[in-house]
Amino acid sequence: MTTQKAFSITPNVSIGGGTPILIAGPCVIEDESGTLRHAERIAAVAREAGMPFVFKASYDKANRSSADSFRGPGLDEGLKILAKVKRELGLGVLTDAHSVTEMAAAGEVVDVVQVPAFLCRQTDLIIAAAKTGKVVNVKKGQFLAPDDMGNVIAKLRGAGCERILLTERGSSFGYHRLVVDFTGIVRMREFGYPVIFDATHSVQAPGGLGDKSGGERRYAPFLAYAAAAVGVDGLFVEVHEDPDRALSDGPNMIPLDRLKEVLERFVAIAGVRNERVGE
Repeated sequence: MTTQKAFSITPNVSIGGGTPILIAGPCVIEDESGTLRHAERIAAVAREAGMPFVFKASYDKANRSSADSFRGPGLDEGLKILAKVKRELGLGVLTDAHSVTEMAAAGEVVDVVQVPAFLCRQTDLIIAAAKTGKVVNVKKGQFLAPDDMGNVIAKLRGAGCERILLTERGSSFGYHRLVVDFTGIVRMREFGYPVIFDATHSVQAPGGLGDKSGGERRYAPFLAYAAAAVGVDGLFVEVHEDPDRALSDGPNMIPLDRLKEVLERFVAIAGVRNERVGE
């Protein structure tokens, strides 16, 4: 069994030590008050479930299906809001960036910079992420085999980054459909770096509603439980108080009032799996 590299994300959150972390939040920053409210409520649920927590939200969704879709408050305002989440709630924060200049700016505020799946082969962006000095989470492209993430790791390490997270979020399977090959999680963990499972984007239907993406949120918990049984170092889920009214990714987001039961079952399955592996 490969031993995962362990490291700190914040003074209060470490990964790779056996206890899966939670990365969760709304898809996009909708407004300041809603972002703070979601962060506080999710943090409380994570504490009850015994999962170290990093809040996530995007300041800009650059890959929306339609040019008319809501994208977020933008870089400057979005980073101010995320900085307030850190300052007032004491939480670690993750956001994604879509350009080299944005990556540098994001790295001055957040604890984890994320390379989006559709940009995971963009060398300059990956190097810029590494140069922030922060933890880097790279989402595996829907078009990549798990083994291909070794090239991403090599780029990051070549630029001086060793605090690396890899995230599985499903693979393209025909039109408007993603599937998860759980052997890919095992294969990516063999690189020795922590692997995160993104349960909500894995049930997304890209472009499935014509001018926006659809999704089947009811299946997200079951994929999360399967990932816990296989063995992951963290769970990534997008969460909203009212997913049907969310401004981005609503069809695949977990309702906040269901998060507690999902996390409790995820933690229970992960615990059984870790006990069996340790025998």
